[in-house]
Amino acid sequence: MNSTTLGKYRWRICALLFFATTINYVDRQVIGLLKDTLAVEFNWSEQDYGYVVTAFAAAYSLGLLAFGRLIDRIGSKLGYAVSVAVWSISAMAHAAARSTFGFGAARSVLGVSEAGNFPAAIKSVAEWFPKKERAFATGIFNSGANIAAIVGPPTVYWILSNYHWQTAFLWTGAIGFIWLFFWWIWYEIPSRQKRLSKAEYDYIHSDNEEVIPADDKKSSVKWGQLFTIRQTWAFIFGKLLTDPVWWFFLFWLPTYLSTTYGIDMKASKGWPLIVIYSISSIGSIGGGWLSSYLIKKGWPVFKARKVSMLFFAFCVLPVVIVPHVSNLAMGLGLIGLATAAHQAWSANIFTTVSDMFPKKAVSSVVGIGGMAGSVGGTLAPLLVGAVLDHYKLLGKISTGYGIILTFCGIAYLLAWLLMHFFAPKMEPVVLDEPTPVGNLPQEQLN
Repeated sequence: MNSTTLGKYRWRICALLFFATTINYVDRQVIGLLKDTLAVEFNWSEQDYGYVVTAFAAAYSLGLLAFGRLIDRIGSKLGYAVSVAVWSISAMAHAAARSTFGFGAARSVLGVSEAGNFPAAIKSVAEWFPKKERAFATGIFNSGANIAAIVGPPTVYWILSNYHWQTAFLWTGAIGFIWLFFWWIWYEIPSRQKRLSKAEYDYIHSDNEEVIPADDKKSSVKWGQLFTIRQTWAFIFGKLLTDPVWWFFLFWLPTYLSTTYGIDMKASKGWPLIVIYSISSIGSIGGGWLSSYLIKKGWPVFKARKVSMLFFAFCVLPVVIVPHVSNLAMGLGLIGLATAAHQAWSANIFTTVSDMFPKKAVSSVVGIGGMAGSVGGTLAPLLVGAVLDHYKLLGKISTGYGIILTFCGIAYLLAWLLMHFFAPKMEPVVLDEPTPVGNLPQEQLN
């Protein structure tokens, strides 16, 4: 059956998820791009900035837990809409901040509301794609984070050069309302989507997973039970150790490049960031493609995901030598490789949830694991800020960055080992049983 006969509506859904993720990351990265300007205007130290980032991270972690549960209960369509509406308003509210506390308050609301993006997006992918396409679809929508990092710097720095920092928050925050219009028109679960062909509907459900009925209104998943399952902990540790790495790149990379290579980010319109995140977007899509390709070649799902993720973990490792690299092109290349590998890792680790859990629990598990990643993201800015302030006082700021980048390099290998320990074959989980089926030996699942 060719693609014309099959239909492509699921890719329209993927496009919506891509643009939502792009907007999500544009809104959250504005403060990082304006960090040097805001530090001068509000007299921030590295520790002060760390507090603002931590306010976002702490709120984001709580929001993931709340939205993960909420979206499984009210559905992807309404849950995503609520998330985007609130985060757009809170992003614009940064323009009204007049103190560090004000920024912290705005960041907190932004953190809670932006947390709905990934639970809703991963659940939507599970609803709209068979397993053999999920990592690829996740890689595509997740590349929105990199596209945001490509278009964000020149846009924000152009606004800053021609207007004021408040305008940057207002304009970028307002974009979410445009997305909301198309989401409400185009999105429904497959069983309620009248624009979907019968052939594509059958293809989406070709994995013989449960079909969400058109009249389904409420999840019956026992949320507390998820914490008793080993597969949940595999995802938790995978996110806990690796999410802080991405947060470091997102919030400190502009300052690192300025400090290390003497780049004026405002004058350059952020072109080094464009280079790095262009490389990252290739990693996101390519990482999702690789495991999907291996599955289509006949590899077991768990083997395709595990081998791909181990490869990406090794690709991050060279970032440990970046503090010893004086050549700008080589430094950007190594950082770009690390960020690309992170995004490839991310495309696959998110997909492992829908590989192991039924659709009714996907958003909840993503929220739980995402909260763990955000706990790491909450603590990491405090530690990063303290380390950098300490070594800045000693006149050895490069040593501080070296310590941080060493952790970044080894975090993925450690995360892979823990995931392999808790879910060696990523056994499927059956909920609402006295003993979680995911904990049974493989031969009892056959």
